[in-house]
Amino acid sequence: MTIKVGKMTIRKVADKVRETLEHMIVTGELSNGERLDEMALSERFGCSRTPLREAFHTLSASGLLELVPHRGAFVRHPSLTEMVEMFEVMAELEAFCGSLAARRIRSTDLAALRETVIACETAAAANDHDLYYSENERFHHLLYKASGNGFLEDQARRLHARLKPFRRLQLRVRGRLEQSLAEHRVILDALENGRADQAADALRGHVAVQGGKFNDLMASYKSSPLSASA
Repeated sequence: MTIKVGKMTIRKVADKVRETLEHMIVTGELSNGERLDEMALSERFGCSRTPLREAFHTLSASGLLELVPHRGAFVRHPSLTEMVEMFEVMAELEAFCGSLAARRIRSTDLAALRETVIACETAAAANDHDLYYSENERFHHLLYKASGNGFLEDQARRLHARLKPFRRLQLRVRGRLEQSLAEHRVILDALENGRADQAADALRGHVAVQGGKFNDLMASYKSSPLSASA
């Protein structure tokens, strides 16, 4: 796929390149340990090496690339164990955010969360996975902020960013959009009614990837038609 640069800023081009490479890595199009050829990729994406290298650094921070001095960028596929462990921690971080938010959330935060749920409903009805993920991400970021704990918010955002390609890909699993939306409604209801335990439990279940859900996620790596422009 060639990315048309035109009047796009370097940052926007880097984001597009990152999203495309991210997709190629998590779906297995790029093999574990494969060295990325900067010249070939620059030609393929129709961009200079500056946004390409910026994309490499972002992917390195998310754990999907290893940058080796004087050798280049190498694809890194997280192991199954690592994936399970990261999702386990993410589930607990979000549960803690939900528990705190149920006690501390402001009316403005609730209003913003309601807006994201409505937007997710629209996206799900249109089967628009990209729009759904964008609003889904906003929902979770608002939740982290509503916890009222800046350190917790920062840690949750960091791990969320690391898991982003996998959480986005999971939405391609059949029926997952509707299931995710239903879970958002339960979480929102718990927050609106100040039910800390219910909010925590709902978020823990929403994020945790285990058993059948994890098998679906792994199967989707090879079969997902995820758009490179997600």
